[in-house]
Amino acid sequence: MSLTAQRVTIEVCVDSVESAIAAIRGGADRLELCGNLGIGGGTTPSIGLFRAVREAVPHGIPIMAMVRPRTGDFLYTDPELRVMREDIRAFKEAGADGVVLGILLQDGRIDIARTTLLAEEAVPMQVCFHRAVDMSSQDLLTAHLDISGILPITRMLTSGQAQTAPSPSALPTLRTLLRTASRMPSSAKVLVGSGINAHTVGPLLAELLPCGLREIHLSAGGWIPSEMEFRREGMGMGVDGEGEWAVWRTSEEKVRAVRDLADKAWSEFAEREERV
Repeated sequence: MSLTAQRVTIEVCVDSVESAIAAIRGGADRLELCGNLGIGGGTTPSIGLFRAVREAVPHGIPIMAMVRPRTGDFLYTDPELRVMREDIRAFKEAGADGVVLGILLQDGRIDIARTTLLAEEAVPMQVCFHRAVDMSSQDLLTAHLDISGILPITRMLTSGQAQTAPSPSALPTLRTLLRTASRMPSSAKVLVGSGINAHTVGPLLAELLPCGLREIHLSAGGWIPSEMEFRREGMGMGVDGEGEWAVWRTSEEKVRAVRDLADKAWSEFAEREERV
């Protein structure tokens, strides 16, 4: 297939049926389904949510289910690991295309043994190692090498071990990672995410498409005001901030803006490459 016939894959993380529909309408190619996205980066969604989203979006749209039993760190107890295994089995039975997970050791290195256990449980689904890698004590190339050695793993989501992927501190690391991964005969694909929006996607793709970037990840989400008319003064459920009386939703318009800019960047890149 020629480059001009391809495009950048956009994965959008969502935590509701409404957000999933908005993401697909905006041009998302794949969904990462989570629970509680607005609080600590998302947790394992319910099977009920998965089934409702699967029914709501067009057939053929891949859905990757987050497997994260709680917010906080990525050092899990044995009971938590059992929960994760059970969730993987449930998503496999429900027809998920893949799962998203990540486990670290106490010293911050990738927990190869436990990650392997979960990844093998997920076969034949896709497996993505999430941004736990950005919290790792290992440099990104070493962590990617460890993750790539776990054969069921399909891809690795990273911001380049920086707060956001488009930041100046992340780009040199991501360039090196993408170039190295493209030369490896068997490696986890690199999915770049965090801080990607209509303002940042153009410069990011200009930097990283020539290095082999083909997939990006974003939320395109935010809090929208609650429709509750009655709000008991001084009461809350511990969320704090605007999330106490609001709902997290993905914006179709934000996804579409990134889609349009990504398509433009890809078209320009493909034309240059095919002239060479």
